[in-house]
Formats: sequence, C-alpha cells, structure tokens
Amino acid sequence: MVTVTLTAWVPHLHPKKCEPGGNQQSPGNCESPTSMQLGVLLLGLGFLSIGTGGIRPCSIPFGVDQFDPTTEEGIKGINSFYNWYYTTFTVVLLITLTAVVYVQDSVSWVLGFGIPTVLMLCSIILFFIGTRIYVHVKPEGSVFSGIAQVFAAAYKKRRLKLPDNCDGERQVDGIFYDPPIKDRFTISTKLPLTNQFRFLNKAAMIQKEIDLNPDGSSANQWRLCTVQQVEEMKCLIKIGPIWASGIVSFTSMVQQGTFTVSQALIMDRHLGQKFQVPASSIIVVSLITIGIWLPLYDRILVPALRKFTKHEGGITLLQRIGIGNVFSVLSMVVAGLVERERRAAAISHPEAAPMSVFWLAPQLVVMGLCEAFVSLGQIEFYNKQFPDHMRSLGNSLFFCSFAGASYLSTMVGSIVHKVTGTRSHPDWLTNDLNAGKLDYFYFLLAGMGVLNLFYFLLCAHRYRYKVSAVQVGDKLINLTVK
Repeated sequence: MVTVTLTAWVPHLHPKKCEPGGNQQSPGNCESPTSMQLGVLLLGLGFLSIGTGGIRPCSIPFGVDQFDPTTEEGIKGINSFYNWYYTTFTVVLLITLTAVVYVQDSVSWVLGFGIPTVLMLCSIILFFIGTRIYVHVKPEGSVFSGIAQVFAAAYKKRRLKLPDNCDGERQVDGIFYDPPIKDRFTISTKLPLTNQFRFLNKAAMIQKEIDLNPDGSSANQWRLCTVQQVEEMKCLIKIGPIWASGIVSFTSMVQQGTFTVSQALIMDRHLGQKFQVPASSIIVVSLITIGIWLPLYDRILVPALRKFTKHEGGITLLQRIGIGNVFSVLSMVVAGLVERERRAAAISHPEAAPMSVFWLAPQLVVMGLCEAFVSLGQIEFYNKQFPDHMRSLGNSLFFCSFAGASYLSTMVGSIVHKVTGTRSHPDWLTNDLNAGKLDYFYFLLAGMGVLNLFYFLLCAHRYRYKVSAVQVGDKLINLTVK
C-alpha cells in the first residue's frame, strides 16, 4: 500500500495530467507511463498480491481455531463466525467502494490511497496486540509432501490385493497402518478408512518385514502412509469437482466490475441535482444486499430452518451453494433483460435523457444473494470438509476460484469478440454498448450457468461428507459435518 500510495504522491512516479479536451470515453491528449513508472506500480500490486495471499487464506482458519468444536456452543459459534466474518468483510467493501472511491475521484488519489495504507498499519498493530490471547495451532510440516507420499506409496504397492471387507468398521486388524494422533493434548480430528478411491488404501497397507520399525512406526513414509494421510488425500480429490463448479458461478460475479461499470458510465448517475454516483460504486447495491441478508439469515432464517431440518446450519453446505448457483443464473438473465431495455431506449430516443443507473439495481440485488449463498457456502464448505491442517489451502482454492473466473470471463469475452464481429456490424462487446449486443453476452453466461448447475447437482449427489472423530485426549467424539 505504501508503494501504491507513492505512485500517486511522487510526481516522478506517475504521468502528467491529461490535457483538457475530449470526453469521458476519450479524455484528451494523455502521456503514457514510462517503463519505470509502470514497473513501480506493478511492484506495488505484486506486494499487494503477496500480502493478500498470506492474509485471506489464513484469517478464517485462524478464527475458527479460537472455538472449541467439541462443545455445542463452539459448533454454533463456528457456524455464526462464517456469516459474521463475511458480513464485516462486505461492510468494509461497502465503505471502500463509496467513501474511498469518492475521495479518489473527487478529492485526491494520494488521500484515497493513503487512508487504506494507514488503516492497514493500524490493523498490523492491533493484530500483534492480541497475540497473547490467541489459540495457536502448531504447524505440522508440508501439506504437499504428504500428498506426494500417498501417491508414491500407493503406486509402489499397486500390485497388492486389498481385502474385500476394506471399510472403516470391518477392516482386518493389522492390515492398515492407523496409529493414534501424536499430540494427545490438542483437539484433532481422526478420519476412518473408507471405500472411496480404494486404490489409495494400498498406501496404508503394511508389509511388516519392510514397512515397520521395531517400535511399530513407519520405516519409510514414502512406502507406508497412515490411514489419516490416505483419507486426507481422498478429501482433496472429492472436493476438486465442487471447486471447479465454483469457477463458472463466480464468472457472473466478475461482470460487476467490468460490463456493469461500462453500463453505468453511459447511464444517468445523478442522485439529486448536484451529486453524481461514481460508476464503480454502483456495485455497492450487491454489498448492501449481502450486509442486510446475512444477519437476517443467521439470526432468523437458520433458527427457523433448524426446527424443520434438524440440521445445525439450517440447510447443508452443498444445498446452500446450489441455491447460490440458481441465483447466479437468474442474475445474468435479469442483467440481459435490463440491458436490452436500456439499449432499445437509447437507440429509439437518442435525444432523451439516458435511463437511470438504478435500473441496474435488480440484477445487483440478485447477484448479492448469489454471492451470499455461493461465496459463504464455499468458504464454510472448504473449512469444514478439508482436513484440519489444510484449511488454509482450502481458503486459497476459494480465492483461486475468483482468479479462474476472471480468466474464464476474459477467454469467453475474447472468443465473443472474434466470433460475433463482421464487416457489416460490430461484435457484441464493442466499446459502443448501444451498437453492441451485451444482452446476448449475459444470456450466454446464463446458459453456461445452467450447464454448470446440472454439473454441480451431479457432483453434489455423488459427494460424501467427511466423517471424522474428534480426539480430545484419549476420547473420540464422532462427528459428521454437512
């Protein structure tokens, strides 16, 4: 943030102001940034990416670690934590996209970047002040080496024959390596052996003359893995298809920061006679929807649903994600219909005032509901279905879904540019939205969403939730998280 702020503050780190003339689409004669100026800006953005990669995947698992999952109060606290975490996250974005964007557009870019820089510094200080009261979970080595060990051991023992009664309740004693969790003074979850992806079970099969030390420990972790390691690998494989479905769902959300802003630029953004809403701030409608919906969902809807479903969260995690996928499709349908009306009005009455930007509100409200269900559902799903020591990896996958959605949106947009444009008429996504067919693009994304919804329903039907036992000292407490 300091580097990015300096690019706006130090004159030598940014181009000179554009000369007067032109319009909003073409502001006049502007100097391009030099290689040095662009390099410093990219350096700042690179630092931001590294910092975000450290904070976002770890903040939620760290918060969950502060609750006791062996108590009813702790389980309820964890469920509410996800809702309130995303609520506060949304409120911060709401402030950013209104107050901070207004300062940047109307007051000063230096001040607009300086405010979040100072707040970031305050958050670092606040974080370290609370160090002594946090529950700290000790690191247990590399996640990726454990993944590689399971595949290596399963491949080396690929010729071994598995027993027919290979499941968690009827396994033959001595066949599989399943030692107790080492640290008996921490709360850990122990996974039973299952029949899913049975070929991986060979990684935990014992060949006594080769695999075990005299004390019963594994002689070579690349030849013999624990049942816990094998089942953790299965969790990753099962989650993969669900993760892939999220990329298409998030593609519709990506449009809020691209074509929705482009629409807002050519619509009437006045709120009263003097104030004009910044185009990029229109997406706060989605954030307001999330900020209102999540507390109502957590405090009113979940307790009501809990009475009927007898489920701690009201509905299962996959049901929540599925509902969000439906809203994702609906948001693109609504966006297409609104854009069709906007373009028709602009073409038929070019002399009239443009439509109000608040005609974009319905699609943004539906998109807010989509985000409340899909994003929060996936965050909770990854944190509860990933093995305990891999939760930060699960949260990384969540943000990778957004990255994948951005790439997918760019790819689809590029294909549409090339395929739909001819000599007689421009492509759907031409810069002049009145000459293009942006509504067709929205309907295309809706069609992709429908296909993705069927794919998700198939994956959800085949998915089996993680079954585990929470080990507290010498006691095991069975637990299934849905």
